[in-house]
Amino acid sequence: MAEPGHRLSARGRGTTERRTPWLLRLLLWAGTAFQVTQGTGPELHACKESEYHYEYTACDSTGSRWRVAVPHTPGLCTSLPDPVKGTECSFSCNAGEFLDMKDQSCKPCAEGRYSLGTGIRFDEWDELPHGFASLSANMELDDSAAESTGNCTSSKWVPQGDYIASNTDECTATLMYAVNLKQSGTVNFEYYYPDSSIIFEFFVQNDQCQPNADDSRWMKTTEKGWEFHSVSITPAFSQRSQKRDPGAFLREWVAYTSECFPCKPGTYASKKGSSFCKLCPANSYSNKGETSCHQCDPDKYSEKGSSSCNVRPACTDKDYFYTHTACDANGETQLMYKWAKPKICSEDLEGAVKLPASGVKTSCPPCNPGFFKTSNSTCQPCPYGSYSNGSDCTHCPAGTEPAVGFEYKWWNTLPTNMETTVLSGINFEYKGMTGWEVAGDHIYTAAGASDNDFMILTLVVPGFRPPQSVMADTENKEVARITFVFETLCSVNCELYFMVGVNSRTNTPVETWKGSKGKQSYTYIIEENTTTSFTWAFQRTTFHEASRKYTNDVAKIYSINVTNVMNGVASYCRPCALEASDVGSSCTSCPAGYYIERDSGTCHSCPPNTILKAHQPYGVQACVPCGPGTKNNKIHSLCYNDCIFSRNTPTRTFNYNFSALANTVTLAGGPSFTSKGLKYFHHFTLSLCGNQGESGFSKSITAYVCQAVIIPPEVTGYKAGVSSQPVSLADRLIGVTTDMTLDGITSPAELFHPESLGIPDVIFFYRSNDVTQSCSSGRSTTIRVRCSPQKTVPGSLSLPGTCSDGTCDGCNFHFLWESAAACPLCSVADYHAIVSSCVAGIQKTTYVWREPKLCSGGISLPEQRVTICKTIDFWLKVGISAGTCTAILLTVLTCYFWKKNQKLEYKYSKLVMNATLKDCDLPAADSCAIMEGEDVEDDLIFTSKKSLFGKIKSFTSKRTPDGFDSVPLKTSSGGPDMDL
Repeated sequence: MAEPGHRLSARGRGTTERRTPWLLRLLLWAGTAFQVTQGTGPELHACKESEYHYEYTACDSTGSRWRVAVPHTPGLCTSLPDPVKGTECSFSCNAGEFLDMKDQSCKPCAEGRYSLGTGIRFDEWDELPHGFASLSANMELDDSAAESTGNCTSSKWVPQGDYIASNTDECTATLMYAVNLKQSGTVNFEYYYPDSSIIFEFFVQNDQCQPNADDSRWMKTTEKGWEFHSVSITPAFSQRSQKRDPGAFLREWVAYTSECFPCKPGTYASKKGSSFCKLCPANSYSNKGETSCHQCDPDKYSEKGSSSCNVRPACTDKDYFYTHTACDANGETQLMYKWAKPKICSEDLEGAVKLPASGVKTSCPPCNPGFFKTSNSTCQPCPYGSYSNGSDCTHCPAGTEPAVGFEYKWWNTLPTNMETTVLSGINFEYKGMTGWEVAGDHIYTAAGASDNDFMILTLVVPGFRPPQSVMADTENKEVARITFVFETLCSVNCELYFMVGVNSRTNTPVETWKGSKGKQSYTYIIEENTTTSFTWAFQRTTFHEASRKYTNDVAKIYSINVTNVMNGVASYCRPCALEASDVGSSCTSCPAGYYIERDSGTCHSCPPNTILKAHQPYGVQACVPCGPGTKNNKIHSLCYNDCIFSRNTPTRTFNYNFSALANTVTLAGGPSFTSKGLKYFHHFTLSLCGNQGESGFSKSITAYVCQAVIIPPEVTGYKAGVSSQPVSLADRLIGVTTDMTLDGITSPAELFHPESLGIPDVIFFYRSNDVTQSCSSGRSTTIRVRCSPQKTVPGSLSLPGTCSDGTCDGCNFHFLWESAAACPLCSVADYHAIVSSCVAGIQKTTYVWREPKLCSGGISLPEQRVTICKTIDFWLKVGISAGTCTAILLTVLTCYFWKKNQKLEYKYSKLVMNATLKDCDLPAADSCAIMEGEDVEDDLIFTSKKSLFGKIKSFTSKRTPDGFDSVPLKTSSGGPDMDL
């Protein structure tokens, strides 16, 4: 039975187009498995010794094997040597030896060659070595196999001399090497992998193509050049129910190498039996398989491990730099000029410049704040509890505390907690050179070995010590901050990188500046109290040339200020909270949510709906008001929404309760595709409100909204998909309102289909503290919550139709949450009453919701109300009775007024008659007596017998239009009657 095979695979795939390829230098300790073939043919000649080689067959159950001859090219020759008994399977050779297959014995390697004994080393990549295979594929299942292969034909691992490089497109490129293992061992390689957006994994497969389930298969990014990776391989057997466990496999290690490998150019092996080759020193070179190195000519130079020499150029002002010596006892420093190392220029050539004279003395700059100058002009830190401006130390007065930190603004010597070096831009190795030089009031980048080198400056802080009187801010999590002032002067495409490393982990790039930048300040917030390293890296150009051309392109740092540093020094003292019992010099913390009164040092509580957000809470201005729709927690550390919201309008008040939406929800956006069809998804996790702002859906992520990129398993080719590290899109809640804009964040209504029910959307506004190169002010997120009675809890989440990834610019994210729980709470304005007719003296009042029902929760409908009522017959009887009573009353009143009028008429007639008698006395000729034959008309009025109706009519006819009675009178002259 054939021995099980072992396959080593390194797979890379790019998710975006990148300029810089990621590289892999394999130092594999393995053996090549060869296929045994034999060619036959009647016309073939007898094989010569140079046309074949020997191999061993697989070991049998007794541990035996045979040596067989295998032609280099099957079918070209015949009459191979007969198989002979081979060595035992446990046989092996030592390092520096190879197995001579002709006589089956170990022999030492010749000079200029080496071997690992029980392993194989690959360190030359002029071409793909024998035994390696480079495969590529487009893992999209929608495409046919032929189309997938055709699209990714050129996406393979490419040998680049000293290393082999993967593809940088969306295709999957796999580099494989198969071996038959005989014993336990390791596989080691060096790699360079700076771009986390490219997926890079290394795994080991058994003969059934089952990969090892090890977390180490996912490679970590590298920021400090080439890194070493090692994987142990141990034989393993397992049986279950008389069948082999598919999860276990046999792994064997090679026991020998049948030939030694020549030393690659730039290295040599001077002795027999060498297990490795040595690097040639600087200014020397070697060819392949050399036993010694050759010195370069005087007019030429080379770097360490070079395969050739370069002509020295004439020295220019770009080949030297200046620095300052440490202060002497007299308080003076010397200006020194030095050639840039390694010195590759020649001072003897025509036009070459000479090194300027050194030794000019100047006064030393003052000490940095927090330090004092000793008698021998050195700077020492002030003890804790004191401060200085760079001269003498002064104790902090009572009621104050030192503001500890590091402030560097004078650069006579490099601080003890800073170091500088040069990282090669070619092979990413540290050169042990000085990358930054001090220059009095600033520090600047030195020349370096070449223009594409990275000039590295690193500051290491062991930890931080927040002020005793400053409580922890749970919202912005600020422990300390670093601020530096810098400047770049560039003539080509230079770049300055600022990186931060935590707990000695790989530095993470935070910010990058390209090209010339004027003098400016940059601040970075530190959120974790642990050992932290800050690194500045400056690269003049990405192109490599033999000579230095752009050494005048420099980066300068004028000052660096780090606050709250453990074992730091102080440049000033600040007021602190005083103990309640004794106003002494010691400082105590104010209670949570209290600020410090600067003058008295006493603690005062922040006003309602404010948070203590300032890093140093002195004065009431440290209490920042919460946004609309939010309130502070108990300790005034953050603003949050408790899922309750109210909105007032001129007609009514809308109350909302979003408690049903408080649970964490997830949303997967639609599939996105790269330029070559690689599919991936954006996965979002949201927490709307409640829990005092702590979402709590992950132990490592405390944010309202997180985003991760998911590559599905059908694309990766594995059982499980690949997920990127989640990033926070919403760290803090800004406010809740129905307005479309808040604090500079806008939620455009046109991103979603318009609201149609007449109830405005409630919008939650968030911000994220994460600052990226494209989002210099951080990210923002809006969640538009819309009333949708048809969608039951929790409803549905959606992304803008025009921005399928949730954002149109990469910095502002928008979501729409439609749910019945987003409707306002029901109130009396949301229902009306229906009153039934009166039946048998009973009337019913029923309450129903207004349609469409645009509310949820709140009050319930009132119960049906039953009342006693009167029928229409009853009211008819009441009407008739009332009419009859009214008629009788009118009749009585008529009789009363008629009687009274009769009396008034009589009195008036008597009055008239009396007036007539008086008038008769005046004219003598007239007679007031009634002549014979005249009618007594006045008496007729009262004595004539008329009906009641006639009397009324007669009475009314004697009324003049002005309301007075008309009485017929006769004049004395006997003329016509005159009515008075």
